[in-house]
Amino acid sequence: MAQRFESVADVTDRLRGVDYLADPSISGAVYLADRLEKPVLIEGPAGVGKTELAKAVAQSSGARLIRLQCYEGLDESKALYEWNYKKQLLRIQADREHERDWDTVESDIFSESFLLTRPLLEAIRADEPIVLLIDEVDRVEIETEALLLEVLSDFQVSIPELGTIVGTQRPFVFLTSNNTRELSEALKRRCLYLHIDYPELEREEEIVRIRVPEIDASLASQISKVVASIRALDLKKAPSISETIDWARTLLFLGRNEIGPETLGETLHVLLKYQSDLTKARKDLGVDGSPPLTGTRR
Repeated sequence: MAQRFESVADVTDRLRGVDYLADPSISGAVYLADRLEKPVLIEGPAGVGKTELAKAVAQSSGARLIRLQCYEGLDESKALYEWNYKKQLLRIQADREHERDWDTVESDIFSESFLLTRPLLEAIRADEPIVLLIDEVDRVEIETEALLLEVLSDFQVSIPELGTIVGTQRPFVFLTSNNTRELSEALKRRCLYLHIDYPELEREEEIVRIRVPEIDASLASQISKVVASIRALDLKKAPSISETIDWARTLLFLGRNEIGPETLGETLHVLLKYQSDLTKARKDLGVDGSPPLTGTRR
């Protein structure tokens, strides 16, 4: 397989080219995954850039992104493939006039024309470079996790009516987890492990300046410091990077260049999404309630 990245520095530079700031551990994991052809299991709090990393790798390497969004109840028919039963039924009904034997009809309705591919099968069969994102894998049941193990081990799928479909390439695979449950040792063994945490102060400031290019350096610095102080509180849900970016855009829209207690009180709800967190942050940070918003972006 053609390797996508020449070095760790190449990973960093190309991800930066698509506005993703990778620290050395992130770039190193992506580079090794490329060289070793192994999936990357990314864990960490919600909103720290796990999903964005897969998107950035796809964009920077010219690959197509295929995403399997995991949820409780996800099964093989939604992850791998299923037969188009309605189309099969119509085919059987249409054949009544011709009265062909059942073996002929059966071989017809269980052919490619009646197969509905889902993300895993689509990734395996694709001819072009693929980045496969299996998002929030911790939300699926153990049975579905076992299905993923089988696919990620051999990159082939057995369909009883069609035989074994072997992948023509190994997609670049990212699995993300928000740690809602412990994943199996078997799954972890097959993957490189990467933990992404909230960024350091300087890195988050740089992220804000890249994602919100019209912001000035002083305001970006204030934003990263205030967010860091909020994350230090004992909250139910700390602000994510995406919420930091939303806050930066909010402050620009309101035309604020300084973050005082009044501005923080007005806009804290952009960063925090639980009433208990808002109450605690207002008390601990010494800000008032939420007076009416004033001012607009010029």
